[in-house]
Amino acid sequence: MARATHPTFWDVDTQVDFIMPDGKLYIPGAEEVLPNLKKLTDYAHEKGIQILGSVDYHSPDDPEMSDHPDFKETFPPHCLAGTPGQEKVPETRPLNPLWIPNEPMDPEELRKQVLEHEGEIIFRKQWFDVFTNPNVPTVLETLRPEHLVVYGVALDVCDAYAIEGFLKRGDVKVSLVLDATKAIDPKRGEQLVEEWRRRGVQIVSTEEVLSGKLEG
Repeated sequence: MARATHPTFWDVDTQVDFIMPDGKLYIPGAEEVLPNLKKLTDYAHEKGIQILGSVDYHSPDDPEMSDHPDFKETFPPHCLAGTPGQEKVPETRPLNPLWIPNEPMDPEELRKQVLEHEGEIIFRKQWFDVFTNPNVPTVLETLRPEHLVVYGVALDVCDAYAIEGFLKRGDVKVSLVLDATKAIDPKRGEQLVEEWRRRGVQIVSTEEVLSGKLEG
């Protein structure tokens, strides 16, 4: 299969429980990026840009859930399957999603579904790292994106795991839309951004993405 010739968007966990002030695991100030999330989503839909991404899809007994969280590896219950907080915010709500479960799928069947699907492809996960969903490599190998444009929340947790996973693969250019994300710990977020910049991640704004002139 030929590689994609345009950037592919990667939407990280843009869910009610993280972004809205009444969410179960609200990231302070996250609602401020809603206009940019909408701009990116609308732009992708208008231009026919592929949107990939992830959502937390928890059950109460997932290892990440805790009534006594350390806010590093454990957090209060959030994004529980079937609850309003698990839904994506309206600004990024998919038009025609293919939800990829967090359990191994037959690779040939998954490839067939991905190639025949016209719409968003979103991985469900029960841990911070989207690569704990065993189907991510198959989808990436099927679509072969050359350039992933990453946005969403939280910058210093789930965004970080996604970016590190892409850098580890080493077969894709990565851009981070800085004004379309928000960190739980802003100082840690700044440190990560500078480290990623040194490692070749392109740090961009929403307006730069909408200009259609990203490098590579």
